[in-house]
Amino acid sequence: MPQPHPHPSGKQLWRLRDFITGFAALLEQRPDEPAILSDGGALLRQLVAHDDWLPDDYAQPHPERYQQFLLHADSAQRFSVVSFVWGPGQRTPIHDHTVWGLIGVLRGAEQAQSFAWQQETLQAVGPLELLQAGQVEAVSPNSSTLHDVHQVSNVFADRVSISIHVYGANIGAVRRSVYHPDGRRVPFISGYSNSTLPNLWDLSLEQKSS
Repeated sequence: MPQPHPHPSGKQLWRLRDFITGFAALLEQRPDEPAILSDGGALLRQLVAHDDWLPDDYAQPHPERYQQFLLHADSAQRFSVVSFVWGPGQRTPIHDHTVWGLIGVLRGAEQAQSFAWQQETLQAVGPLELLQAGQVEAVSPNSSTLHDVHQVSNVFADRVSISIHVYGANIGAVRRSVYHPDGRRVPFISGYSNSTLPNLWDLSLEQKSS
């Protein structure tokens, strides 16, 4: 089956469009959360297998902090797709999500440390997990085998890493928490680093490039 022509920007934006369409179709089946994470994870793995589609405007690092660019929010806010851009050595605080999430590395590599409450203190659990380009992992507050609280960092001290995240809500509007080392909880709403979205739906642009 022939694939669409590249966008005039040179990016294969159809990959993201197909992913969004496929993920929405998956949710239309009303699957349970394990199925969303399994089947949705397979879709995300297909997306991050190719580093030729993310528009440059949504892949820019900030010198002081990681960037969180919204790529798509479902009209019913059932899911959102976000690119996280990590400058050299950047990391998140310890934080939660409160909804299911999928993380796929598009470029570079990141590492994550999970945390859990043990005897009323927040403790690191399990090994430090390395996630390299093309790999996908999940988080969830509802699973006995996954964790919802973690800290993520760019593996590299000298280059940018980028990961693509899919969450079970409009994640930039979700009330969440960051945690201090002593377990003290501080509420936050992350918002997004961008005020515009990539135009995925003007198919005439791709047709004109043929």
